[in-house]
Amino acid sequence: MASFDIVSKVDPQTLDNAVNTVKKEILGRYDFKDSHVSIELNKKDFLVNLEAESDMKITQIIDVLLSRSIKQGLEASIYDISKQPYQSGKVVKQEVPVRNGLKQEDAKKIVKLIKDAGLKVQAAIMDDIIRVTGKKIDDLQEVIALCRTAKLEIPLQYVNMKS
Repeated sequence: MASFDIVSKVDPQTLDNAVNTVKKEILGRYDFKDSHVSIELNKKDFLVNLEAESDMKITQIIDVLLSRSIKQGLEASIYDISKQPYQSGKVVKQEVPVRNGLKQEDAKKIVKLIKDAGLKVQAAIMDDIIRVTGKKIDDLQEVIALCRTAKLEIPLQYVNMKS
């Protein structure tokens, strides 16, 4: 039986490199000269804390964060930028959570997608991993193609392929 795992993991070192690159670029930009800017990564909680003088500058920082992350090999969908920036004294703050690991409802959605496709594979949820097994590797590759084309808005990796 051939199998592989579907995971949603973010490499902490790559994330740290992306955030440090953003810090360097923002602090070197002329439009941010002599202005209060803080970009901090909480590695334990997978949270990026942003601080700037205005909403516009927060938006610019997020744009740079997304582009630098993509250049580092991270998907833009790892960042949950749905929370709005909020005023805190003279500065504007925003917390950007980083999606790491599959949540239970996302895993159920992926398993349902695989089962509804009618492929000859079995999908099982194991904590924050989905194990997909089948007789043929071609069936497993169809599952990978199916997950890539579906609009899941979750960064997925396909690891541990065994035949």
